[in-house]
Formats: sequence, structure tokens, C-alpha cells
Amino acid sequence: MPNKVPVQTTGRRREAVARVRVMEGNSQIIVNGKSINERFGGLIMQRAYQRPFEVTKSIGKYTATCKVVGGGQMGQLDAIVHGIARSLAKISPEFKDAVKDAGLLTRDPRARERRKIGLAHGARAKKQSPKR
Repeated sequence: MPNKVPVQTTGRRREAVARVRVMEGNSQIIVNGKSINERFGGLIMQRAYQRPFEVTKSIGKYTATCKVVGGGQMGQLDAIVHGIARSLAKISPEFKDAVKDAGLLTRDPRARERRKIGLAHGARAKKQSPKR
């Protein structure tokens, strides 16, 4: 049964946090006051944010508004996708099964590794050892 009230969830990826509202409608997805096509141009990014709707076979039935902060462009996009998938899962049990099987409900735990003190410039770099 479709829900008229917007469903609000949070999506996360690395340092990016997205607050996502999904509601009925076929208008453009809005991210931080701009169209998602302006914010994330390109075919690969377009496929990424449409994937939750494709998996649930609901393209054109739902729209979303998002506010996203932190992280870089790809982290923000992945946070939006995570938030949209979580919202669709709240709307219907059939949607939940579909997005779960596609792996869109799982938060990606990978994050930047911190730099260790006393070593070289990077997270895994070691100081050079003299040969003789």
C-alpha cells in the first residue's frame, strides 16, 4: 500500500551523511536545493542513484529530497543511495526484500585509515631503511 506521507531516513558513506525524504511523485530528485542532474552529472552517477528505484520497479512513482553534508562527491552519492534504499524499505515489505537482495541496505563500513605517528607520510608507509 503506497504511503502519502514522506518517509525520512538517513544514509551514510565514509564521512558523508544524507538526510533523505522519499514521497510519491514523479518530479526530479532534489539534493541541497539543486536538481540531482546538476549535482551529480554523468551516466555512472545517474545509474547509481536510480538503482534503488530500478530494483523495486518504482521508477517514476517516487521522488526524493536530500540534504547531504561531509565527504566527497562519490561518498555523498553513495550516502544518498543508501538513504533512498532505506526509505523504500520502510514504505513496503516487498521493497525491503528487493533492496536487501541487491545489497543496498548495507552500510559500507570502509573508511579512511588514519596516519600513524612516527612512520612516514601515509597511513601504511614505512620509513626508509638504510642498506649499509
